Formats: sequence, C-alpha cells, structure tokens
Amino acid sequence: MRSTVATRRLLPGLLAATVLPAAVFGALLAAVPGVGASPASAVVLDTSPPTRSPTSGTTPGTSPFPPSAPTNLVATAVTSGSVTLSWTASTRGCCEIVGYDVFYMQAYYDVAFSQQVGNVTTVTVTANIARTKQYTFTVTARDSMGRRSGVSNEVVVVTPNTDTGPDTTPPGTPPGFALASQTATTAQLAWTPATDDVGVTGYEVYKFDGVFISTLLATVSGTTAGVPLGAGRNQFYVRARDAAGNLSIATAALNVNGATNPPVTPGLCQVTYTNTSQWQTGFVASVTIRNTSPSTPVEGWTLTFAYPGDQRVVSAWSARVTQSNAVVTAQHADWNRVIPVGGSVTFGIYGAWSASNVAPAAFALNGTGCVVAA
Repeated sequence: MRSTVATRRLLPGLLAATVLPAAVFGALLAAVPGVGASPASAVVLDTSPPTRSPTSGTTPGTSPFPPSAPTNLVATAVTSGSVTLSWTASTRGCCEIVGYDVFYMQAYYDVAFSQQVGNVTTVTVTANIARTKQYTFTVTARDSMGRRSGVSNEVVVVTPNTDTGPDTTPPGTPPGFALASQTATTAQLAWTPATDDVGVTGYEVYKFDGVFISTLLATVSGTTAGVPLGAGRNQFYVRARDAAGNLSIATAALNVNGATNPPVTPGLCQVTYTNTSQWQTGFVASVTIRNTSPSTPVEGWTLTFAYPGDQRVVSAWSARVTQSNAVVTAQHADWNRVIPVGGSVTFGIYGAWSASNVAPAAFALNGTGCVVAA
C-alpha cells in the first residue's frame, strides 16, 4: 500500500495537509503521527524511551522497542519527475516491521511530503517531484504496533531539466556566497564560480519569504548581484545554471537586515513586549502600548517592529497583525483604536520559531519610536 501526504508548516488551508510547527519537521521524522485510512488522521505514538534493551539471541519481549533506523539511504536514480531511493533495512525491535515512511521537502518551499510503503528497501517517488527542483529525503521504519524508528541519513538531490538531452548533470553549488556590501536600501551579494561538467552559463539570485515563496530577483553571468532590501530580515540564495537549463543545489540562505530603528521620542509612547509562553517550536506574546503623552490621545494606531530571529506570526487577537519578512505590522481593532492619555491597549500574538525567539528591540507607533519597557 502506498499513500502520499503533504503537510505545511504553520499555514492553514492546504488541501489534505496537516499543519506543522516551524522547526518540528526534523524532530517529527522520528515520531510523526501515523498515516492511517485518512491522510489527515493522527495517531498518538508512545515515544518514551525503552526500559531495557533486547538481549541478543533471545526472543523479543513485549516492551516497546521501536525498530532501528534505516541506514545507507541513497538516491539510485534521479529524473526530471522521479527520485528512486534505496536503503538498508531496519532491525526489528519488539515487533514485526510492516513498512517504511519516506519524508521529503523541497528546498525553500516549506511543505513536507510523506509517502508510506510496505516492508521494502527501495521506492520510486513521483508525487510532487518537478524538474530543476531540490529535495531532501529521509526514511523511518514502522512496526506492527505503530512505533517508528529513528531517522535515516539525509539525501539531497536536484532533478534535471530534461531526461533526454546531452547534459542532465546539474552544476555544483556556488561556493562562498556572502554579503559584499550594503546600503540602507540595497545589498551587494557575491560568490565564487561554480563548476559544471559542460559549463556554467549564469546564476539565478532569489529572495525567500521564509515560508514557501521564492522570488527570482536577477539572472547574472558574473559572480555578483545587487538586490533591493526590504525592511527587517531579508533572505537570499543563489543557484548556478548550465546551458541545458539544469540548476544546482542552492546555497544556504544569507540573511541581511534592511530595517533601521526609528528615533525614539521620549514622552509619547512606551511598549512592553512579553513572551507569556514559549515551547520548542512556538510562543505566545503579549504586547502593550501605553500612551505616555501628557495631553494628546492616540486616534488610531499602527505599531511596527522587526523580529530579530526567525519568528513567524501565526495568529493574533485584539489587533490586525500582518508580517512581511521579519517586519510585523499591528493595526488597531475597531473597538480599541483610541489610546487615551495615560491609557494603554494590549494585543496578543501566537507564533512559531525554530532558531531564535529573542524579543524585538525597537517599536514604532505611527512612525514614531517608542520607549521599550525593560
């Protein structure tokens, strides 16, 4: 039996998808909810550590020992629309191995896919595979009790542009990708030449929104490119291209901060940002704006700030909150648009993070910098 499931990180509305928190995909490979009769069904798995180890040469007992992780995962064939994988079988734990789950993600497109197969050690994946795209694959084993093994090694592949042309080998990744210089509104990116079996003809420079949209900013023949900077954190990456249209594996993302903090005007506003709850992949924050002006109420308000980490706003209450790259904009609701002298309003944010959940360092109320409460 085979089934393919797509899951998207922290974005609702994907058909037949299960929402994943921001950095949970890697951990989820070791203990992902099982795919049953319905692709969206979830099975709670017992992932507690075993109380003892199986003894070699004895019959396995009833303790919940999962299978060992598959090993030696390799891609044995890659075409423009398929990837064939093989691996060394897992060793059973307490129970019979009944199959394997193949997990894969397209680079810079934050959707995770899974394909369930039987007790085999090879599979050809075709669902959601497209030409010139980069994918990362891993495999886990599952037993008859629904327990899953640890995760295999990762395999990264890039599909060719064509299967019939004289050149189906992609170029190498451009090395040394870095920020060469920067102004308030632009960044100069640079890298060293990539290699190819025939020859590199150019480079594609992309901006990534941090979720699943990549925008092609420039195609250049050299090893530098000037790109515009938005407010907050900007993410860029580069891929090499050859004459046959094959694209390389992408560089790692380069983060460039483009926002500058507005000057603070004492005596007008104060902002208190508090992480009221935080866990491995998410957080809840409370943001309070206080009008410290001695005589002027705030008639309609917009608060802007930039997250210094990789935080993403999932939902909010008591304000209309949007996010572009790292910059967050919160606008008043109908019922709290006025902040009286000496008064305050509070709104909340539910968000996700993976690498850093550091609080913002600066806030602007209607374009004026506010004092940040300690």
